[in-house]
Amino acid sequence: MISKTRAGMTISRLAALAVIAALPTACARHAGPVVAASELAATPDVYHLGLGDKLRVNVFGEPSLSGEYQVSGNGAVTMPLIGDVKAVGLTARELEAALTTRYAAGYLKQPRIAVEVFDFRPYSILGEVQRPGRYQTSEGLTVLGAVAAAGGYTYRANTHQVFLRRAGETAEHQVTLDRDFPIQPGDIVRVGERYF
Repeated sequence: MISKTRAGMTISRLAALAVIAALPTACARHAGPVVAASELAATPDVYHLGLGDKLRVNVFGEPSLSGEYQVSGNGAVTMPLIGDVKAVGLTARELEAALTTRYAAGYLKQPRIAVEVFDFRPYSILGEVQRPGRYQTSEGLTVLGAVAAAGGYTYRANTHQVFLRRAGETAEHQVTLDRDFPIQPGDIVRVGERYF
């Protein structure tokens, strides 16, 4: 016959095991849809503009039209004389063509325009890092570089995998850190908690 104390301990242990078993499911439910990193789009060869990107536009021979501009919340760049020009989703070359067409329609004769991205939109990192927040994206940035910029992992962090959401997507990608993974402008990196 089991004593009341031992029976209570056995029930407590069973309850604790049930809670631990339910943790991964609860966490997955909280995080939203998670897909394998193999489905994660590779870093594109050509960069597409997004909200918050800062551009240097050079209209040759027209210093009053040239300058630094930002892709605004409505997805456009506001240019002198011609107003808003859609920029989100375009490459720098495609935006050059759009600006050239607009300026050639009654404003300038044979405009020549160059567009350069000089400051990419930031990425965000949250979860088990020392300083969660938004950070400036730089070329060649990887997940480990993003963690380092945020002050490194907390003692509770799962250092073997992170969850990555690309800009404009709703699903998180589970990325194992057996190799360093590139960060793109606008990404959201979530460092999860490890379970003992």
